[in-house]
Amino acid sequence: MYITVVAAMQARLPTAAIIGIIVVLGILFAASPSIVQQKIQIKVFHAGSLIAPLQEVKESFEKKHPNVEVQLEASGSVEAVRKITELGKRAEVLAVADWLLLKNLMYPEYADFYIKFATNNVVLAYTDKSRCADEINSQNWYEVLKRRGVRFAFSDPNRDPCGYRTVMIFVLAQLYYKEPNLFKELIEANTNIRLESSGHHYTVLVPPEIAPKGDKVKIRPKSVELLALLEEGIVDYAFEYRSVAVQHNLRYVELPPAIHLGDPTYEDFYRQVEVKLNAGTGNEKTIVASPIIYGITMPKNAQHKDLALEFIRLVLSEEGKEIFRRNGQPPLETALGYGNLPDVLAPIVEKAG
Repeated sequence: MYITVVAAMQARLPTAAIIGIIVVLGILFAASPSIVQQKIQIKVFHAGSLIAPLQEVKESFEKKHPNVEVQLEASGSVEAVRKITELGKRAEVLAVADWLLLKNLMYPEYADFYIKFATNNVVLAYTDKSRCADEINSQNWYEVLKRRGVRFAFSDPNRDPCGYRTVMIFVLAQLYYKEPNLFKELIEANTNIRLESSGHHYTVLVPPEIAPKGDKVKIRPKSVELLALLEEGIVDYAFEYRSVAVQHNLRYVELPPAIHLGDPTYEDFYRQVEVKLNAGTGNEKTIVASPIIYGITMPKNAQHKDLALEFIRLVLSEEGKEIFRRNGQPPLETALGYGNLPDVLAPIVEKAG
Protein backbone atom coordinates (compact mmCIF):
# COMPACT_ATOMS: atom_id res chain seq x y z
CA MET A 1 0.00 0.00 0.00
CA TYR A 2 2.81 2.38 0.96
CA ILE A 3 4.56 1.75 -2.43
CA THR A 4 1.30 2.23 -4.33
CA VAL A 5 0.65 5.59 -2.67
CA VAL A 6 4.18 6.78 -3.47
CA ALA A 7 3.93 5.63 -7.12
CA ALA A 8 0.64 7.50 -7.58
CA MET A 9 2.11 10.68 -6.12
CA GLN A 10 5.16 10.53 -8.42
CA ALA A 11 2.91 10.96 -11.42
CA ARG A 12 1.31 14.17 -10.12
CA LEU A 13 3.61 15.99 -7.62
CA PRO A 14 7.06 17.62 -7.66
CA THR A 15 9.93 15.64 -6.17
CA ALA A 16 10.34 17.91 -3.09
CA ALA A 17 6.67 17.55 -2.19
CA ILE A 18 6.88 13.78 -2.58
CA ILE A 19 9.90 13.62 -0.25
CA GLY A 20 8.06 15.64 2.39
CA ILE A 21 5.01 13.41 2.23
CA ILE A 22 7.18 10.27 2.45
CA VAL A 23 8.83 11.62 5.62
CA VAL A 24 5.43 12.31 7.21
CA LEU A 25 4.14 8.85 6.26
CA GLY A 26 7.27 7.27 7.69
CA ILE A 27 6.72 9.03 11.02
CA LEU A 28 3.09 7.93 11.12
CA PHE A 29 3.95 4.32 10.34
CA ALA A 30 6.72 4.32 12.98
CA ALA A 31 4.32 5.63 15.62
CA SER A 32 1.67 3.02 14.84
CA PRO A 33 0.55 1.08 17.98
CA SER A 34 0.92 -2.11 15.97
CA ILE A 35 4.63 -1.42 15.59
CA VAL A 36 5.49 0.30 18.92
CA GLN A 37 5.16 -2.10 21.84
CA GLN A 38 3.12 -0.73 24.74
CA LYS A 39 4.81 -0.98 28.16
CA ILE A 40 3.31 -3.26 30.80
CA GLN A 41 2.11 -1.19 33.75
CA ILE A 42 2.29 -2.44 37.31
CA LYS A 43 0.83 -0.48 40.20
CA VAL A 44 2.31 -0.19 43.69
CA PHE A 45 0.13 1.18 46.50
CA HIS A 46 2.34 2.32 49.36
CA ALA A 47 2.72 4.38 52.51
CA GLY A 48 3.71 7.99 52.01
CA SER A 49 6.84 7.44 54.10
CA LEU A 50 8.09 4.99 51.44
CA ILE A 51 8.11 7.51 48.58
CA ALA A 52 11.88 8.08 48.51
CA PRO A 53 13.16 4.48 48.78
CA LEU A 54 10.50 3.06 46.45
CA GLN A 55 11.30 5.69 43.83
CA GLU A 56 14.87 4.34 43.78
CA VAL A 57 13.60 0.75 43.65
CA LYS A 58 11.29 1.72 40.76
CA GLU A 59 14.17 3.22 38.77
CA SER A 60 16.32 0.12 39.28
CA PHE A 61 13.44 -2.20 38.41
CA GLU A 62 12.62 -0.35 35.18
CA LYS A 63 16.27 -0.55 34.10
CA LYS A 64 16.13 -4.31 34.58
CA HIS A 65 12.71 -4.50 32.87
CA PRO A 66 12.65 -1.86 30.09
CA ASN A 67 9.24 -3.06 28.92
CA VAL A 68 7.66 -2.30 32.31
CA GLU A 69 6.41 0.96 33.82
CA VAL A 70 6.04 0.98 37.62
CA GLN A 71 3.30 3.32 38.83
CA LEU A 72 3.79 4.36 42.46
CA GLU A 73 0.70 5.57 44.31
CA ALA A 74 1.31 7.00 47.78
CA SER A 75 -1.27 7.47 50.54
CA GLY A 76 -1.75 6.76 54.20
CA SER A 77 -1.34 3.03 54.79
CA VAL A 78 -4.89 2.54 56.07
CA GLU A 79 -6.19 4.28 52.96
CA ALA A 80 -3.93 2.14 50.75
CA VAL A 81 -5.44 -1.02 52.23
CA ARG A 82 -8.98 0.30 51.83
CA LYS A 83 -8.38 0.94 48.13
CA ILE A 84 -8.17 -2.83 47.75
CA THR A 85 -10.54 -4.14 50.43
CA GLU A 86 -13.33 -1.57 50.09
CA LEU A 87 -12.95 0.05 46.65
CA GLY A 88 -11.81 -3.08 44.77
CA LYS A 89 -8.86 -1.33 43.12
CA ARG A 90 -6.12 -3.45 41.53
CA ALA A 91 -2.47 -3.33 42.53
CA GLU A 92 0.50 -5.60 42.01
CA VAL A 93 2.20 -4.65 45.28
CA LEU A 94 1.03 -3.18 48.59
CA ALA A 95 3.63 -1.81 51.03
CA VAL A 96 2.47 -0.31 54.34
CA ALA A 97 3.97 1.34 57.40
CA ASP A 98 2.36 -1.16 59.79
CA TRP A 99 2.60 -4.88 59.02
CA LEU A 100 -0.39 -5.54 61.30
CA LEU A 101 -2.65 -3.88 58.70
CA LEU A 102 -1.74 -6.72 56.34
CA LYS A 103 -2.24 -9.37 59.00
CA ASN A 104 -5.58 -8.00 60.21
CA LEU A 105 -7.14 -6.49 57.07
CA MET A 106 -5.57 -8.19 54.03
CA TYR A 107 -4.79 -11.79 55.03
CA PRO A 108 -6.19 -14.25 54.04
CA GLU A 109 -9.12 -12.77 52.08
CA TYR A 110 -7.19 -10.27 49.95
CA ALA A 111 -3.62 -11.63 50.10
CA ASP A 112 -2.09 -15.09 50.43
CA PHE A 113 0.97 -13.88 52.34
CA TYR A 114 2.61 -10.87 53.96
CA ILE A 115 6.20 -9.99 54.83
CA LYS A 116 7.81 -7.85 57.55
CA PHE A 117 10.80 -6.10 56.03
CA ALA A 118 11.85 -2.72 57.51
CA THR A 119 11.76 -0.63 60.67
CA ASN A 120 11.42 3.02 61.65
CA ASN A 121 10.63 5.24 64.62
CA VAL A 122 8.72 8.47 65.17
CA VAL A 123 10.52 11.78 65.72
CA LEU A 124 9.45 15.37 66.24
CA ALA A 125 10.63 17.23 63.14
CA TYR A 126 11.24 20.96 62.89
CA THR A 127 13.21 23.65 61.03
CA ASP A 128 15.51 26.52 61.94
CA LYS A 129 12.45 28.81 61.76
CA SER A 130 10.49 26.85 64.39
CA ARG A 131 9.74 28.57 67.68
CA CYS A 132 12.08 27.37 70.45
CA ALA A 133 14.21 25.51 67.88
CA ASP A 134 17.41 26.19 69.84
CA GLU A 135 16.17 24.84 73.17
CA ILE A 136 13.90 21.88 72.43
CA ASN A 137 15.23 18.40 73.32
CA SER A 138 14.14 14.85 74.16
CA GLN A 139 13.23 15.78 77.72
CA ASN A 140 11.38 19.10 77.32
CA TRP A 141 9.65 18.69 73.92
CA TYR A 142 6.15 18.28 75.38
CA GLU A 143 6.62 21.40 77.53
CA VAL A 144 7.68 23.32 74.43
CA LEU A 145 4.55 22.15 72.57
CA LYS A 146 2.39 23.52 75.41
CA ARG A 147 3.78 27.05 75.05
CA ARG A 148 1.59 29.83 73.74
CA GLY A 149 2.07 30.37 70.01
CA VAL A 150 3.79 27.03 69.38
CA ARG A 151 1.89 24.96 66.80
CA PHE A 152 2.31 21.30 65.87
CA ALA A 153 0.89 18.80 63.41
CA PHE A 154 0.31 15.09 62.92
CA SER A 155 -1.42 12.96 60.31
CA ASP A 156 -4.98 11.62 60.45
CA PRO A 157 -5.04 8.46 62.64
CA ASN A 158 -7.97 7.07 60.67
CA ARG A 159 -5.95 7.12 57.45
CA ASP A 160 -2.27 6.94 58.35
CA PRO A 161 -0.30 4.78 60.82
CA CYS A 162 1.99 7.70 61.66
CA GLY A 163 -1.14 9.48 62.89
CA TYR A 164 -2.36 6.75 65.20
CA ARG A 165 1.22 6.17 66.36
CA THR A 166 1.48 9.86 67.26
CA VAL A 167 -1.50 9.75 69.61
CA MET A 168 -0.09 6.53 71.10
CA ILE A 169 3.16 8.41 71.74
CA PHE A 170 1.37 11.11 73.72
CA VAL A 171 -0.07 8.45 76.04
CA LEU A 172 3.30 6.69 76.36
CA ALA A 173 4.94 10.05 77.08
CA GLN A 174 2.37 10.70 79.79
CA LEU A 175 3.40 7.42 81.44
CA TYR A 176 7.14 7.75 80.79
CA TYR A 177 7.50 11.31 82.07
CA LYS A 178 4.88 10.78 84.83
CA GLU A 179 2.83 13.72 83.57
CA PRO A 180 -0.82 12.65 84.15
CA ASN A 181 -2.35 15.57 82.23
CA LEU A 182 -0.07 15.53 79.19
CA PHE A 183 -2.58 13.93 76.78
CA LYS A 184 -5.41 16.11 78.08
CA GLU A 185 -3.44 19.34 77.70
CA LEU A 186 -2.02 18.67 74.23
CA ILE A 187 -4.51 16.39 72.44
CA GLU A 188 -7.90 16.60 74.16
CA ALA A 189 -7.67 20.38 74.59
CA ASN A 190 -6.95 20.87 70.88
CA THR A 191 -8.95 18.10 69.13
CA ASN A 192 -12.00 15.88 69.66
CA ILE A 193 -9.77 12.81 70.25
CA ARG A 194 -10.32 11.33 73.71
CA LEU A 195 -8.48 9.03 76.14
CA GLU A 196 -10.04 6.38 78.39
CA SER A 197 -8.16 4.34 80.98
CA SER A 198 -8.80 1.22 83.02
CA GLY A 199 -6.08 0.26 85.44
CA HIS A 200 -2.85 0.13 83.43
CA HIS A 201 -4.65 -0.04 80.07
CA TYR A 202 -5.27 3.05 77.92
CA THR A 203 -7.58 3.45 74.93
CA VAL A 204 -7.45 6.42 72.58
CA LEU A 205 -10.83 7.07 70.92
CA VAL A 206 -10.47 8.59 67.45
CA PRO A 207 -13.80 9.80 65.95
CA PRO A 208 -14.53 9.35 62.23
CA GLU A 209 -14.03 13.07 61.60
CA ILE A 210 -11.28 14.76 63.58
CA ALA A 211 -11.96 18.38 64.44
CA PRO A 212 -9.01 20.48 65.63
CA LYS A 213 -9.90 23.28 68.03
CA GLY A 214 -8.24 26.58 67.26
CA ASP A 215 -4.87 27.02 65.57
CA LYS A 216 -2.50 25.02 67.75
CA VAL A 217 -2.91 21.65 66.00
CA LYS A 218 -3.05 20.88 62.28
CA ILE A 219 -3.98 17.46 60.88
CA ARG A 220 -3.43 16.19 57.33
CA PRO A 221 -4.31 12.84 55.64
CA LYS A 222 -0.72 11.51 55.58
CA SER A 223 2.50 12.38 57.36
CA VAL A 224 4.47 13.49 54.29
CA GLU A 225 1.86 16.23 53.74
CA LEU A 226 3.04 17.83 56.98
CA LEU A 227 6.34 18.79 55.36
CA ALA A 228 4.78 21.71 53.51
CA LEU A 229 3.30 23.01 56.78
CA LEU A 230 6.78 22.99 58.31
CA GLU A 231 8.50 24.57 55.33
CA GLU A 232 5.90 27.34 55.08
CA GLY A 233 6.03 28.07 58.81
CA ILE A 234 2.35 27.19 59.33
CA VAL A 235 3.42 24.87 62.15
CA ASP A 236 6.60 24.71 64.21
CA TYR A 237 6.78 20.96 64.77
CA ALA A 238 5.45 17.82 63.07
CA PHE A 239 5.45 14.17 64.09
CA GLU A 240 7.19 12.26 61.31
CA TYR A 241 8.99 9.00 60.72
CA ARG A 242 12.71 9.35 61.25
CA SER A 243 13.33 8.26 57.65
CA VAL A 244 11.20 11.13 56.30
CA ALA A 245 13.07 13.66 58.45
CA VAL A 246 16.41 12.29 57.22
CA GLN A 247 15.34 12.29 53.56
CA HIS A 248 14.20 15.93 53.77
CA ASN A 249 17.17 17.20 55.79
CA LEU A 250 14.97 18.30 58.68
CA ARG A 251 16.11 18.89 62.24
CA TYR A 252 14.39 16.54 64.67
CA VAL A 253 14.07 15.54 68.30
CA GLU A 254 14.97 11.88 68.81
CA LEU A 255 12.34 10.75 71.31
CA PRO A 256 13.28 8.23 74.04
CA PRO A 257 13.07 4.55 72.91
CA ALA A 258 10.36 3.90 75.50
CA ILE A 259 7.99 6.13 73.56
CA HIS A 260 9.21 6.40 69.92
CA LEU A 261 7.79 2.94 69.00
CA GLY A 262 11.01 1.79 67.37
CA ASP A 263 12.55 -0.43 70.05
CA PRO A 264 11.35 -4.07 70.37
CA THR A 265 12.70 -4.28 73.94
CA TYR A 266 9.89 -1.91 75.01
CA GLU A 267 7.12 -3.94 73.39
CA ASP A 268 5.39 -4.71 76.72
CA PHE A 269 5.46 -1.02 77.68
CA TYR A 270 4.01 -0.05 74.29
CA ARG A 271 1.19 -2.59 74.61
CA GLN A 272 -0.42 -0.65 77.44
CA VAL A 273 -1.89 1.64 74.78
CA GLU A 274 -4.41 0.95 72.02
CA VAL A 275 -6.23 3.17 69.55
CA LYS A 276 -9.83 2.74 68.37
CA LEU A 277 -10.19 4.19 64.88
CA ASN A 278 -13.61 5.47 63.76
CA ALA A 279 -14.73 5.24 67.39
CA GLY A 280 -18.47 5.13 67.96
CA THR A 281 -19.41 4.06 64.43
CA GLY A 282 -19.88 0.33 64.97
CA ASN A 283 -17.14 -0.15 62.37
CA GLU A 284 -14.26 0.45 64.75
CA LYS A 285 -10.76 -0.95 64.28
CA THR A 286 -8.58 -1.40 67.35
CA ILE A 287 -4.80 -1.19 67.02
CA VAL A 288 -2.47 -2.04 69.90
CA ALA A 289 0.79 -0.11 70.15
CA SER A 290 3.76 -2.19 68.99
CA PRO A 291 7.25 -1.68 67.52
CA ILE A 292 7.15 -0.13 64.05
CA ILE A 293 7.68 -2.72 61.32
CA TYR A 294 6.76 -2.18 57.66
CA GLY A 295 4.97 -4.85 55.66
CA ILE A 296 4.69 -5.79 51.99
CA THR A 297 2.49 -8.16 50.02
CA MET A 298 1.04 -8.99 46.62
CA PRO A 299 -2.76 -8.59 46.61
CA LYS A 300 -4.75 -11.49 45.17
CA ASN A 301 -6.16 -9.21 42.45
CA ALA A 302 -2.68 -8.46 41.02
CA GLN A 303 -2.78 -8.74 37.22
CA HIS A 304 0.95 -9.27 36.63
CA LYS A 305 1.90 -11.61 39.45
CA ASP A 306 5.35 -12.59 38.16
CA LEU A 307 6.39 -8.94 37.91
CA ALA A 308 4.87 -8.20 41.32
CA LEU A 309 7.02 -10.91 42.91
CA GLU A 310 10.09 -9.63 41.04
CA PHE A 311 9.47 -6.16 42.46
CA ILE A 312 9.11 -7.54 45.99
CA ARG A 313 12.31 -9.55 45.50
CA LEU A 314 14.16 -6.36 44.58
CA VAL A 315 12.85 -4.56 47.70
CA LEU A 316 14.08 -7.44 49.88
CA SER A 317 17.40 -7.97 48.07
CA GLU A 318 20.76 -6.64 49.23
CA GLU A 319 20.36 -3.83 46.68
CA GLY A 320 16.96 -2.97 48.11
CA LYS A 321 18.25 -3.09 51.69
CA GLU A 322 21.02 -0.65 50.82
CA ILE A 323 18.45 1.73 49.27
CA PHE A 324 16.43 1.66 52.49
CA ARG A 325 19.50 2.17 54.69
CA ARG A 326 20.53 5.15 52.60
CA ASN A 327 17.09 6.66 53.15
CA GLY A 328 17.23 6.36 56.94
CA GLN A 329 14.95 3.34 57.12
CA PRO A 330 16.79 0.27 58.44
CA PRO A 331 15.71 -3.02 56.84
CA LEU A 332 15.25 -6.14 58.95
CA GLU A 333 18.39 -8.27 58.76
CA THR A 334 16.17 -11.08 57.48
CA ALA A 335 12.66 -10.45 56.14
CA LEU A 336 9.97 -12.52 57.90
CA GLY A 337 7.17 -14.10 55.88
CA TYR A 338 3.72 -15.33 56.90
CA GLY A 339 1.07 -17.35 55.09
CA ASN A 340 1.45 -19.10 51.76
CA LEU A 341 4.83 -17.64 50.81
CA PRO A 342 5.67 -17.97 47.05
CA ASP A 343 8.62 -20.24 46.27
CA VAL A 344 10.44 -17.44 44.43
CA LEU A 345 10.72 -15.48 47.71
CA ALA A 346 11.75 -18.42 49.90
CA PRO A 347 15.55 -17.93 49.48
CA ILE A 348 15.45 -14.38 50.92
CA VAL A 349 12.52 -14.58 53.38
CA GLU A 350 12.44 -16.57 56.60
CA LYS A 351 9.14 -18.38 57.07
CA ALA A 352 7.81 -17.17 60.41
CA GLY A 353 4.21 -18.34 60.39
